[in-house]
Amino acid sequence: MSKPTKSHGRISITASARPRELMTDTPDLAQAWKARVITLFPEVFPGVLGASLTGKALQEGLWQLETVDLRPFGQGRHRNVDDTPAGGGAGMVLRPDVVGAALDRAAEGVRGDWPVIYLSPRGKPFDQAMAQRFARADGITLLCGRFEGVDERVIEKYGIEEVSLGDFVMTGGEIAAQALIDASVRLIPRVLGNQASTEEESFSDGLLEHPQFTRPAVWDGREIPEVLLSGHHAKITAWRRSMAERLTKERRPDLWRAYCEKHDRDPDEDAEQSGRANLRGTNREQT
Repeated sequence: MSKPTKSHGRISITASARPRELMTDTPDLAQAWKARVITLFPEVFPGVLGASLTGKALQEGLWQLETVDLRPFGQGRHRNVDDTPAGGGAGMVLRPDVVGAALDRAAEGVRGDWPVIYLSPRGKPFDQAMAQRFARADGITLLCGRFEGVDERVIEKYGIEEVSLGDFVMTGGEIAAQALIDASVRLIPRVLGNQASTEEESFSDGLLEHPQFTRPAVWDGREIPEVLLSGHHAKITAWRRSMAERLTKERRPDLWRAYCEKHDRDPDEDAEQSGRANLRGTNREQT
């Protein structure tokens, strides 16, 4: 059962087991999308999230960022957060009692749809659809792993969803957490200013984005494709779709197959047609 929440204007007052400071630089704003990050290095946040449009949206209260420092939950005199792997092996593993206590702290005041994510190389690959799902949620809690990972019992008890940024290993989950937050926050209404841009970019409809051009019309002997200067919106739309299909087939066969299956199309046949259309649309650029 969620804890009762009252909103005075945009300031959210929530029942908490801990006393909350009366004055804070980042008061809890009602209805703002929130990211809570459990990390051994809270000082690295907001990092790049504090710059550009995400940083401006953070200042304007369109979303909020909170960090939960894992170290104070450590055990013993030295606040140890890890221990050797059961069964032997190299490296260290984050302790379940330490991580569990931090997760309980991060869960205070949580309401509604609020996924708990562990950034892990063995997780489900992060994609645009996942970013859209997270952006629609009320908030998200991100657990940044370190060392050899987190005790499996914590993942099981809290029903944590494991997410991977790709098939590679980093020293910790902080960079991955910032990437995930950035991809999600930019989809929140009013963050980008022009919501239409999120509907036309890569992965928005299962395809990579078409090539982009701007002035000057001729640069270093290379011209903007003639169709983009024609003012004929239907032809421009068709050219962009054709280019998006060609790029997706060439660079991401996996996405291309999924796109064709979703639209009941033959990947091989459509690829040939798309290629011919693209050659007609780009012959001016290549001469």
